[in-house]
Amino acid sequence: MLSRFIPFSAFQRFPVALRRAARVGTTGPEFLLKSPVQSVGRHPAASIQILMTIALGCLLGFLAWFLTRYLLAGLYTVNQNERAVKTSFGRAQRVGDQTTLDDPISEALNEDEKTRYAYPQVRVIPPGGPYFKWPWERVYKVSIATETVNMAWDPEDRTANQGGTMLDAVTKDQLNTGLTGQIRFRVSERNLYAYLFGVKRPIAHVMGYFVAVLRERIANFEAPAPAAGPTAATHPMGITPGGPDATIVTGISINDIRKNMRDLNEHMDLECRSSAARYGMTLDASLITGIDPPPEVESALAAINTAYNQVSSDISLAQAAADQKIVQSRRAVEIETLRAQAEVEPLTRLASQLAGLKQNGSGALAAYVRNVRLSLYERAQRIFLEARP
Repeated sequence: MLSRFIPFSAFQRFPVALRRAARVGTTGPEFLLKSPVQSVGRHPAASIQILMTIALGCLLGFLAWFLTRYLLAGLYTVNQNERAVKTSFGRAQRVGDQTTLDDPISEALNEDEKTRYAYPQVRVIPPGGPYFKWPWERVYKVSIATETVNMAWDPEDRTANQGGTMLDAVTKDQLNTGLTGQIRFRVSERNLYAYLFGVKRPIAHVMGYFVAVLRERIANFEAPAPAAGPTAATHPMGITPGGPDATIVTGISINDIRKNMRDLNEHMDLECRSSAARYGMTLDASLITGIDPPPEVESALAAINTAYNQVSSDISLAQAAADQKIVQSRRAVEIETLRAQAEVEPLTRLASQLAGLKQNGSGALAAYVRNVRLSLYERAQRIFLEARP
């Protein structure tokens, strides 16, 4: 390329200049800068052409870098478990003037919360691609896969709650209990604005909200009222079989919570429905698996439970024995009733036959009585006759 603009004589004189510089000791960078200029100093047009060639090379290199950096790098894809949101100069692409209040996820919010948690709806980029973005645009990708964590995990302090293994809560009878379990959550595709731009750390807010609701429920938990049993009006023998339900321990909230664990989990799922509208994350399910009392009262609670189980067993055995006697009495009454009916039935039939004979005339009835007497005489061993004077 340079041979087209620099005369060949300049290249011939260049070794000579190099040998001269070696004699005087000037072979450094200044020689490399001065030698070409001195060599082509007699040809200013060639120097201009060299500078233009260098400038053109820089321009072409810049264009190649720009195309690679901003055009080819502007292509992107979205995985199957991801969703994306694009921003232009920092503003997310929105869906008209719609907000989350127009979406069913806000139904769990009250009127005061609806004024605070009103986020704009953004355009969600579905899985696929390749998609293109300009240099002034930015793409935010989030995973919508369901994740499972320990309910005692604190995203801001990993050492909290005994290293994220057990959550402390106070029951209604002022007992400090330890709770263990898991929760499942995922990013809500219908409120990505809150997750990406509205809340700084959504998972921290979600965990804090869940723990607050759980502790409030534990502190005020009461066992549900027992279902009404059969009454005297509905019992076959007209009595009430039992009394108060002997399967519920009153005054010990830990036992109430353990026996109503399913109701507690359902209550947590119901209370956390608004997390999608609040923070852009959905709590799929919460599973509380263990409730441990404090060590100092565990032995006393075990003794109380043992005594209660013994009393419940005795009550159940007494109820079973009473029910068995009731059933036996009912069967005996039925048997005696059938026997009485069996004895009355022949007399009833005889009365109906006599009434039929009477309708045929008094002679027929007298003949029937005579025949009956004769049959009695045949079976009798002794006969007593009344003598009339």
